[in-house]
Amino acid sequence: MKANDNNFGDRIVLPLPPEDISLQLEMDIYARFMRHLRMIPHSRAEVKILTAIQFVSDMTACSEAHVTKVLVDLGLRAPRFALPAEYLDFADSAIIRSDHDFGAATNSLKDLDTHWTRIGEERYSAARTEYSELGNSLFDHIQ
Repeated sequence: MKANDNNFGDRIVLPLPPEDISLQLEMDIYARFMRHLRMIPHSRAEVKILTAIQFVSDMTACSEAHVTKVLVDLGLRAPRFALPAEYLDFADSAIIRSDHDFGAATNSLKDLDTHWTRIGEERYSAARTEYSELGNSLFDHIQ
């Protein structure tokens, strides 16, 4: 198998085409992604990846999360900033589950999590939420 020459330094590794040629949707997603990635006039690779994912999603009528999942299964490794929020929500919830739970992380998602750890990405940053101060106001009125 050919080595992956699609590196953008340490932080980004682009996917390889699917080994099984009969996977038409995966090949279509890969080809459109790689073709559009080269046409985006932007200096930041993370923005180029996110824009290419959005383009492929529009062209194939698949969700951005599904397009990203296919690309990650094909070997895409990129910082969290380069991936859509709905995929990050899915990834964080899958990584938290144990290996035997329904919806647990696949091997490619585990590899992506390892990549995020190696490049110093903050874990589960998409899972952060703001909590309202409704509970505090109840205690403010008690004397």
